[in-house]
Amino acid sequence: MHNAQVTADGARIRWVELPGRPGSTRTRVYLHGLGASSGPYFTTSAVHPLLAGNRSLLMDLLGFGISDRPTELGYTLEEHADAVAAALEAAGAYDTDVIAHSMGGAVAIVLAARHPRLVARLVLVDANLDPIAPDPARPGSSGIAAYSEEEFLSHGWSEVRDRVGPHWWATMRLAGREALHRSAVQLARGTTPTMRELLLELKIPRTFLRPQGDGPLPGEETLVEHGVRVVAVPECGHNIMLDNPEAFAGETARALAVR
Repeated sequence: MHNAQVTADGARIRWVELPGRPGSTRTRVYLHGLGASSGPYFTTSAVHPLLAGNRSLLMDLLGFGISDRPTELGYTLEEHADAVAAALEAAGAYDTDVIAHSMGGAVAIVLAARHPRLVARLVLVDANLDPIAPDPARPGSSGIAAYSEEEFLSHGWSEVRDRVGPHWWATMRLAGREALHRSAVQLARGTTPTMRELLLELKIPRTFLRPQGDGPLPGEETLVEHGVRVVAVPECGHNIMLDNPEAFAGETARALAVR
């Protein structure tokens, strides 16, 4: 396990690092979604024959997994991105390939926009591109964001636990409760410009993987016109890398072959 101090108050991001083969020069960074952890969600992909061989950092965002859970942080997407940037710099990881799921994809877009020397290519896995309205009927970020922080800390977290089910809760239960709620609120709020607008302006190779069954993304034609490669992955839901690992590895390898 590796770690780096990423805030002035001493909070640390931690990651599991898989070394590359001798002579390999690329570094890949895997970022998880809300309430998740990169190890459980990405290890199978990182060691898949189509993706193995490069230095790979399975990194947990502040507040989640094996990283620290500072309660003084606002957990904006910008703060998440800056913390990841500090960890990458400490790891000597520049010009990286970032593979990022859901909220991690939103963080990755902001990372690429704010710290361009750290990101060479993006693979976004059903990532958040737009603000969303809080909705108490939904289990994810919009449902969590529908609570005030006081409500979430007192009873909302247990209601969310019962809605998300045992698979998601296996990693969500490790998150700091303030971190989980604030991250959800900030993800629902989005950024200015929005993550979508930032993505359109990036000049690096960008791939967006989406579940085929969900149909086209809102604004998919515009994404494609701006050079974003959008790929519909069959036989999967939101957790593409877990639901169809072979297709995920194949499409991610194709995305990372683009120069």
